[in-house]
Amino acid sequence: MEITEISDRLEIEQLMVRYIEAIDSKDWDLLDSVFTEDAHLDYESSGGPEGKGDYPSIKLWLQNSLAIFPMTQHLIGKSLIEIDGDSATCRTIFSNPMGVPINEEGVYDPAGEQLHIFTVGGWYNDTCIRTESGWRINEKIEEQAYMEGTFPPFE
Repeated sequence: MEITEISDRLEIEQLMVRYIEAIDSKDWDLLDSVFTEDAHLDYESSGGPEGKGDYPSIKLWLQNSLAIFPMTQHLIGKSLIEIDGDSATCRTIFSNPMGVPINEEGVYDPAGEQLHIFTVGGWYNDTCIRTESGWRINEKIEEQAYMEGTFPPFE
């Protein structure tokens, strides 16, 4: 393996880490250093939108839909990375425990002091491209494989 390929692989792995850091810390502006401006983001497998070239709308959807979760903790495995010049495909396994606040009756309550935890897992299928600012995700397709547990009741 050439030093350039090793460097590219490390940069792409850090790109994946930066994505989950942005999501889990709810640092939405950090996502701007993860995606290209015209990124195609597809979250349909988890009930979300699919929108080619509409990164600003998907970013807003992430911010709004994840607002009810004071706790998310993405755990990712090593990415399977295939580099071809200035583009790369990546498949990264994830497990994501998520916490929703509940009241004493176990019902969703934004002011609740307990967390109802459930976990989703699957794969992120990404196409990355080399840009003037480094590697960025140009396409992300979330492939949800399972959900362990359920949302709490909403009243």
